[in-house]
Amino acid sequence: MEFLDFFMVATSTIGFILVCKNVLYFVKWVWGMFLRAPKNLKEYGSWAMITGSTDGIGKAMAHELASKGLNLLLVSRNPKKLEATSNEIRDKNSGNVEIKCLAIDFAKENGEEIMKRVEEEIEGLDVGILVNCAGWTHAYARYFHEVDYEMINGTIKVNVEGTIWVTKAVIPSMIKKKKGAIINLGSGSTFLLPSYPLFTVYAATKRSVEMFSRCINLEYRHKGIDIQCQVPLYVSTKLTKLGTSVFVPTPEKYIKSCTRWIGYETVVVPYLLHSLQAFTVRAIPETFVDSYMLRYFLYWRKKGLFKDAKIKALEASKS
Repeated sequence: MEFLDFFMVATSTIGFILVCKNVLYFVKWVWGMFLRAPKNLKEYGSWAMITGSTDGIGKAMAHELASKGLNLLLVSRNPKKLEATSNEIRDKNSGNVEIKCLAIDFAKENGEEIMKRVEEEIEGLDVGILVNCAGWTHAYARYFHEVDYEMINGTIKVNVEGTIWVTKAVIPSMIKKKKGAIINLGSGSTFLLPSYPLFTVYAATKRSVEMFSRCINLEYRHKGIDIQCQVPLYVSTKLTKLGTSVFVPTPEKYIKSCTRWIGYETVVVPYLLHSLQAFTVRAIPETFVDSYMLRYFLYWRKKGLFKDAKIKALEASKS
């Protein structure tokens, strides 16, 4: 009987602890999602730097930060799109926002060149916020051996090296003034899912971004720098090639949730419906999720190969 009594007390205690943990997690989630006041982003500094700022989430973030009165340093590889985006933001904000542009192709330039160009561009600017949004992957699902060298190398350089070298160039000025915020764009492919087959390199790079964010946040938060990885699920962008739906918002709709989380937890899922999806996915056994994801992406691989074959046949008929 003594063992049985001990077993009952132990299991009851463990169950109570788990229930309390989940209740506290839920209360914290409600507080952060609905009740907590967002930080005044201008207190970090008068300038925000956004990479990948001419498309998708990066462009929406640039518009959102400009609407909050921040000057912008826009970074992208395409000078024409940078000019068009900067003109669009100026017009929308009646010319009240100062904007600078920096064209860098992370897939082609090495780390030393990236650092040097960013350091030169931010000299004399009070850069308080850095948002690393630049991202790259192949057009449709493929087995790892089917992805060519240029695509693998570009994905690693844009998603990982670009984030690391830009951060390394900006963070010394934040240390000097003892304040700043760095937001790195993660992915639900690694934070929420046990695997992301047929987009292997992309998923691996995004997991790296998440771990990078966790580590440097520990290194620098005592110096007044808030470092965070924001995790979207599917958003309707050029990268995902998805139309909008209840759970797939436009970048503009998605980004409205993002700024209220800046400066708080290290890894966050800022969009409400994505967060609810995350609760559901985590309740499903990994084996079932893995099986579904493989079948899902094999279907899209088949469609992608068929589309490629049609394009090649059309080109051959014209030649």
